[in-house]
Amino acid sequence: MTVLGAGLLLLLLGATAPASAHAALRGTDPADGAVLKSAPREVTLAFTESVGLLTDSLRVYDPENHRVRTGEADHAAGRSDTVRVSLPAKLGTGTYTVAWRVVSADSHPVSGALTFSVGKRTATATSVVPDPAENPATTSLYNIARYIAYLAVALLLGPAAFVAYCRPPRPTHLRTPLAAAWGILFASTIALFLLRAPYEEGTAPTTAFALSSLTRTASTRPGELLLTRLALLLLAGACALALRRWRRRIPRRAALATAAPLSVALALTWAASEHASAGLQVPLAITSATLHLLAMAAWLGGLTALVLTLRRASPDPAAPLVQAVTRFSRLAFASVTVLVATGVYQSWRGLGSWQALTDTTYGRLLLAKLAAVTLLLAAASGSRRWTTRLATRPTARERARVPQPAGGPPLPPEPNPAPAPSPHPHNLRRWVLAELAVGTLVLVLTTLLTSTLPGRAAAEAAESAPAPAGIQAASVTTIPFDVGTPGGHGRVQITLDPGRVGTNSVQAVVYGPDGGLSAVPELRITFTLPAQRIGPLDIKVTDRGGYWAADAFNLPIPGTWTMKVTVRVSEVDQVTVSKAVRVVR
Repeated sequence: MTVLGAGLLLLLLGATAPASAHAALRGTDPADGAVLKSAPREVTLAFTESVGLLTDSLRVYDPENHRVRTGEADHAAGRSDTVRVSLPAKLGTGTYTVAWRVVSADSHPVSGALTFSVGKRTATATSVVPDPAENPATTSLYNIARYIAYLAVALLLGPAAFVAYCRPPRPTHLRTPLAAAWGILFASTIALFLLRAPYEEGTAPTTAFALSSLTRTASTRPGELLLTRLALLLLAGACALALRRWRRRIPRRAALATAAPLSVALALTWAASEHASAGLQVPLAITSATLHLLAMAAWLGGLTALVLTLRRASPDPAAPLVQAVTRFSRLAFASVTVLVATGVYQSWRGLGSWQALTDTTYGRLLLAKLAAVTLLLAAASGSRRWTTRLATRPTARERARVPQPAGGPPLPPEPNPAPAPSPHPHNLRRWVLAELAVGTLVLVLTTLLTSTLPGRAAAEAAESAPAPAGIQAASVTTIPFDVGTPGGHGRVQITLDPGRVGTNSVQAVVYGPDGGLSAVPELRITFTLPAQRIGPLDIKVTDRGGYWAADAFNLPIPGTWTMKVTVRVSEVDQVTVSKAVRVVR
């Protein structure tokens, strides 16, 4: 249980990082920064995957920053990845700002802004009441609930599969862990449902119990899936109580026939709300994600059940326990096969190219998961060797049995017989604990992958980036940083060109402690304008060999923006620093 506690701690620590939204803006009409001769009739935004709308998804502001009365935002005909909002018949001359916030098909909110001008570009005032685009407390609580739910479903389905398939002797010691996992999953699902609306809207957790929030969540696809999960858990709980009460009257095959579809349906409530629900080959992707989750639960949860079972084993286990361990070895092998096959497919679908494996956060997380899976397979190999030794070892009764000659007097027992090799079940338990520890790490990385922009979507968004505008001026900002390690300090010099509202080119140079150029493995720059509920807008700078740059980045309106710079100087050392930057027309 110490291993599970450490794994849960890792999950909680990982939840403090904000989730990356998965739908990227692919194009707009009017184009970002365009100057139009006449006013458009509507604004259209196209994304890399289907998106859901909020009550205030698209907001349009005039040059004086007054809210423009628009029609209700909706999807374009037959296009769930394209949203639009109608504009008034006549718009005055000047620059208009469109702030948007939608929900990705895989349930994560994403926001941003763009501008277009009618007739000519004009200055834009900033007078909107401050309202943060994301509430850190809500985001952290929501992510914690997501990670706990992933862990709980593994600890629920895995031990259940262990009992049903491996048939350990006297499995009463697994009732309490199963009931605890069921309760934790039920509670975390309720928490996810309550926090869903505040998470999407970027509001405080205190708004979770508002009737309007609950009603809206219940009408959305993520909310419907969460309600379905709750219903399935109630049904599973009722079936478990019935099986416990009338277990002698219900055949084992009937119990398995009931448990299998319930497990598949429960796994579908995750697959239908994550990466698999958007993009290419959706039916195949949802099938793959469902099998991946079930195999993960059977392996990781089954390992937990095996540890608890071996903990009660005597030095000379009975044949039923040996048979249970052997059956789990076969179950684990089948789970690994499914995990590898589905993992390869999901990696190909999420990456899109080999370059994304190293150039995107999704790819780097995938490499870390691959390394962890390699360690997991090594630990599983050790467990399998001990399982084989335990399965082929004669039991105490077999060792005590002495073959007797036919038709003659019985032979006396051999004096001081040599002891047979005796692999202790606790030795196997150590290997299983190691396997469980690494498996928990794999689960953490898997959960992080579900909250990271896939490489394929990042590439699609980069390809649709607008062309750079002409150079007029430059704004240079220098920000010092210090990661707290020897030699881990310096400064970042960021140049915005022209440094005004509209499209800018960005260059960033990192200087080390000696004042010379310093190469860092990762640099990220974002802009946020809290007063307008805009951002964070990721500049998406890339390493150009000695400096980092982005050819085009749009600052939609003037104001005092918060520029955050994350500098990673090693595999584990990084720091985020910020500075206010004034942007003018």
